[in-house]
Amino acid sequence: MMVVQPTKIVCVGRNYAAHARELGNEVPKQPLLFFKPPSSLIATGDAIVLPAASQQVEYESEIGVVISRQARKVKADDAMGFVKGFTCANDVSARDLQKSDGQWGRAKGFDTFCAVGPVVSEGLEFATLEVIGRLNGEERQRGHASDMVFSIPVLIEYISHIMTLEPGDLILTGTPEGVGKLGPGDVVEVEIPGVGVLRNPVKGDQR
Repeated sequence: MMVVQPTKIVCVGRNYAAHARELGNEVPKQPLLFFKPPSSLIATGDAIVLPAASQQVEYESEIGVVISRQARKVKADDAMGFVKGFTCANDVSARDLQKSDGQWGRAKGFDTFCAVGPVVSEGLEFATLEVIGRLNGEERQRGHASDMVFSIPVLIEYISHIMTLEPGDLILTGTPEGVGKLGPGDVVEVEIPGVGVLRNPVKGDQR
């Protein structure tokens, strides 16, 4: 069961300095935004399907922020009053297509490329959140909200000054270092203590 029904999924690239460095990128001077379509959403337990068009599909464990009410030109100091709660997210990415295309719509937008769940947890303190990524039971990623280049309130302020955020909209706040390739038969997990574990098997495209 999907725990979110967003009108849009707004994602933030390179929001952990160590992740930017591992891909050979500079840390952006302002939040780097891109979108994933709602059609890319899957729930915990659903399969991530590797498209034939890509040879380098990678996991990206992230903290997801779910918006509670319409937010337009919100100040950072007020931003958490517009947050319903937090959820685990996996910003699955076709890294080779991301590099070859020069923009990220195709690389980030395939069906099954946005795993979210298992629940939306309310009442958590954003500054203490931690995200952990595992591949086949082995920890590969661990990051803290305090490590973000741009904090969650700053992101909400920045995004809401560009576009109106609607109830249920989802913000993916960036991934820590340790991203890696997925293959058929893998199981990838994203855990946020206090939220739970998002777990998805991986399979090849059978079409």
